[in-house]
Amino acid sequence: MLGFLVYPMASVLYYSLQQYNVSKPWEDGFAGLANFQTLLNDPLFWQSLGFSGKWVLVEVTLQLLFGLALALIVNETFIGRAVSRALVFSPWAVSGVLTTGIWILLYNPTTGVFRYLADLGVGSYDIAPLADPNTVFTAAVVAELWRGVPFFAILLLADLQTINNDLYEAAAVDGASRIRRFLHITLPHLKDAIILSTLLRAVWEFNNVDLLYTLTGGGPAHQTTTLPLYVAAKAVQSHDFGYGSALTTAAFLILTFFSIAYLRLSKFGART
Repeated sequence: MLGFLVYPMASVLYYSLQQYNVSKPWEDGFAGLANFQTLLNDPLFWQSLGFSGKWVLVEVTLQLLFGLALALIVNETFIGRAVSRALVFSPWAVSGVLTTGIWILLYNPTTGVFRYLADLGVGSYDIAPLADPNTVFTAAVVAELWRGVPFFAILLLADLQTINNDLYEAAAVDGASRIRRFLHITLPHLKDAIILSTLLRAVWEFNNVDLLYTLTGGGPAHQTTTLPLYVAAKAVQSHDFGYGSALTTAAFLILTFFSIAYLRLSKFGART
């Protein structure tokens, strides 16, 4: 715990109070809260934070809805269910960089899916979703959905299989419709699983680096730059580890506050 959690966190906090730029060592030294003052007046910080919030909200909401739908489908008994489950879960086993490679090929205006649609008379040959500011966000969302939906499907399916089937049979005998059974039996039982999975996924999506970095590089014009990508740009590319540490500290505080507030407001673990 000390080696893998406390020490790294303390190091980041320490460097956030330092002027530490390896390309300008003569300027290094204690900076106090100067990095945080710079952060508050940094328009790119607020832009990346705003995009991170938008990215998390859209991704987690859509992944939950599609994941729940898939979990309900593959929880039913039908021929080929095992194969269907394997197909549903398989994208989760693919790394972010490989996922990006797949979608870059699909979005390629010369050899991708839009070229073949244009051959069929649908759309045009000059569609480049990742280069167009009007479509890059949607293109990135779809790529991440392909990888993220199985996470919800796996967790929710595992919880669905613990529901006693007698509850559904009793409700059906009492005349409850399929929708009422879903609302009054399935959803209450899945409550904690949904809260925990959405919280975990929100934190992961907020910290998303691999897919967006390799898919869009944060562009065009910083339109897909999340806060972690901005941290990487400042600390790794610009060698300003002091300011990068301040950005990381701000992200840590934001996620900590959000996690505590979300768990309290959602009453995680409380019996209903």
